[in-house]
Amino acid sequence: MDNLPKICYTDGMKSIQGYKQDGFRGETLIVLPPESFAAYSDHPVVRRLHLTDAGYFPRAAGHYRARPQGIAENILLCCTDGRGVVEVDGVLFTLAANEALCIPARCPHRYEADRAAPWSLVWVHFTGEDCALYPLNPPRVCRLSAPDAAQRVEFLFSVLFDTLQADYTLGNFICLSQVLGMILAEIYARTPAPDAQQRLVSRAIRLMAARVDGTLTLPELCSALQRSKSSVSAAFRRCTGRAPMDFFLRLKMQEACRRLCADRRTVSEVARSLGYQDPYYFSRLFKKVIGVGPRAYRDGTSAEE
Repeated sequence: MDNLPKICYTDGMKSIQGYKQDGFRGETLIVLPPESFAAYSDHPVVRRLHLTDAGYFPRAAGHYRARPQGIAENILLCCTDGRGVVEVDGVLFTLAANEALCIPARCPHRYEADRAAPWSLVWVHFTGEDCALYPLNPPRVCRLSAPDAAQRVEFLFSVLFDTLQADYTLGNFICLSQVLGMILAEIYARTPAPDAQQRLVSRAIRLMAARVDGTLTLPELCSALQRSKSSVSAAFRRCTGRAPMDFFLRLKMQEACRRLCADRRTVSEVARSLGYQDPYYFSRLFKKVIGVGPRAYRDGTSAEE
């Protein structure tokens, strides 16, 4: 990864807690200005998958992050050398060379480099409509064990960083979306084949994503899947740790977060776009899931940026 561009932008993310925030020799750190993305947020390709931050920390001795509330985006961690530990929602993982792990949005987490053999880490924060279609949750370590898989992923990250250096044009945002999709596909394509419950949950999540702008009840979901309520609920509990409708609600609130930050629609307009006619009810749900109200979320995000 030594040929990655050596550029650095200031990271103002106040939610990060740690004893070493940056300053690694040869590091790359990029934060996309939100206004650069706003003009393209509704583009049918860009809105499906887009990144907000990216970086590369080589031999990152002392690297540590702790986010008790998680963040609004998914975090992809790819270890290219050394090792470290990642804790997601109380579950501990070891991440070593040629391994990757994704931390789902809004999940409490912490991670740190090993003291004896600190990792070299490539990371991306990303979000978008298609996130629910990738097998990101529950988190797991994916090993790049196929022939040349690690080299392909490193090449794709190089393309990603090259594009991030260029102008903020629609073409480049489309490129970023497509390359990020290829990275995720390369990482997850060769994981073990999903079992019946995992396939059922994947089908259900695709249905939920298609209905995120409206309503969906558990009976409607089970009818579309041609499965009983008990079997669908059991599959969701096992694969995601949540009940189906709780998962759907969180999917809708994740989309609400994206829409609140992507444009200047009012809270009422965002609520209606997601099928909530009562903005006060929407605000209560939003605060229950996200931890703050929609206005406070938008103001806090703007302040951090």
